[in-house]
Amino acid sequence: MPVETVAASAKAAGFQGLSMRASVVSIETPPARVQDVRAHLDNLGLDVSMVTGDLPLAINNAEATHALKNIEPYLDLADALGCDLVRVMMHHEAEILDAQRAADIAAERGIRLSHQMHWGSLFETIDGALETLAQIDRANFGITFEPANMLACGEGYGPEAIARLAPHLFNAYFQNILLDPASPMTFATRCRGEVPVRFVALTDPSGIDPFPLLEALKQVGYEGWFSIHQPLIDDTTVEDAISQAAAAFLPHL
Repeated sequence: MPVETVAASAKAAGFQGLSMRASVVSIETPPARVQDVRAHLDNLGLDVSMVTGDLPLAINNAEATHALKNIEPYLDLADALGCDLVRVMMHHEAEILDAQRAADIAAERGIRLSHQMHWGSLFETIDGALETLAQIDRANFGITFEPANMLACGEGYGPEAIARLAPHLFNAYFQNILLDPASPMTFATRCRGEVPVRFVALTDPSGIDPFPLLEALKQVGYEGWFSIHQPLIDDTTVEDAISQAAAAFLPHL
């Protein structure tokens, strides 16, 4: 579905912004198209919460860490979209220096870098994330809280986890899953191997209860974005998904 259609539906439902993925605009997108997307969002009064500048970042393959080695195109894309948050990925401790350099370049332009709590990375666990952040030691390098990935990695994701991550929280994502040994879909974690998961409805109590997490985010003073990045389930349409997400979450934000 074209981003123009999604954006109009999101605005009508009451959302304030979109998290911009590479399937819409990336560092390879012609500048004119990026400008068109920015103009369309501006006309609707929608912000861009975060930029994921290439497909490997979302796929989390071996090329996902390349952004840290050449951060300028990702910063340019963020600037063009009026956004101050760029997603990055780290797989190895050897990338600490790359992260420091990228953060320093981003800081000069008033942009922050955020690493999602994510399987297959240095940010699978809270201890791993905090240790990596301590080594990077840059105020503009932080975390995107993502409880589904933490669940798959066997990590607690409740209020205590949020309190530990609070000083570094730049963003919050939500998708709802449950662990299901019979599911063909897996998250390729480092700490637990291939973990079978199944997506369930956003407020399905058999999965992750988002509302205590929202309250915990408020308790630690988090005032950033809360983004729904749930895939379509069963026969749900995009319009239905937007409406359901709005009804479930906007009254609590």
